[in-house]
Amino acid sequence: MWWSVPEGVTQFQTWRELTTVYHEGVPGHHLQCGLAVHHRATLNAWRRENWNSGHGEGWALYAERLMEELGYLDDPADRLGMLDGQRMRAARVVIDLGVHLGLPKPDGTGTWTGDDVLPFLSQHVSMDEGFVRFEANRYLGWPGQAPSYKVGQRLWEQLRDDWTARHGTGVDGSGLKRFHAEALAVGGVGMGTLRDVLLT
Repeated sequence: MWWSVPEGVTQFQTWRELTTVYHEGVPGHHLQCGLAVHHRATLNAWRRENWNSGHGEGWALYAERLMEELGYLDDPADRLGMLDGQRMRAARVVIDLGVHLGLPKPDGTGTWTGDDVLPFLSQHVSMDEGFVRFEANRYLGWPGQAPSYKVGQRLWEQLRDDWTARHGTGVDGSGLKRFHAEALAVGGVGMGTLRDVLLT
């Protein structure tokens, strides 16, 4: 069971939740994992159960943008929620690279440390302190995950563009549906492998 509100947080804004539902639900992780189970006869356990952040989280971020493209985030508040989520993920990329690579801080006052994470997130995201603390702790312990989300999203977008350039989208969108079905039927693999399967 997924619940996006950290323990102890009793108030939150609903305007940022719809994009999270698309990320975690359909067409995001729920669809992704459900199709892996559905294809269990053709996917080995590794391809059904493997979690590669670039593939899995990249798909979920791709799913958020897909829902925007399809008009499901046209309400200004829902669109703002999606953009706010993108802003948070960009801040996490800066933190992940800065802290785990020991890069210089933007203000020139030394290199990133774990102590810089909470103030940076608080300054660059629109979240209550409980959410910010939860996100800060979550990503300090998982080097490389934040960039893998964003790289994965971009690779999914490129793969879709290249696939539809070859096969078309169809007047009714059936080509795009076929791309999604074929891509998710491959299971949890690296993005290079997925590209090879779909485009060679």
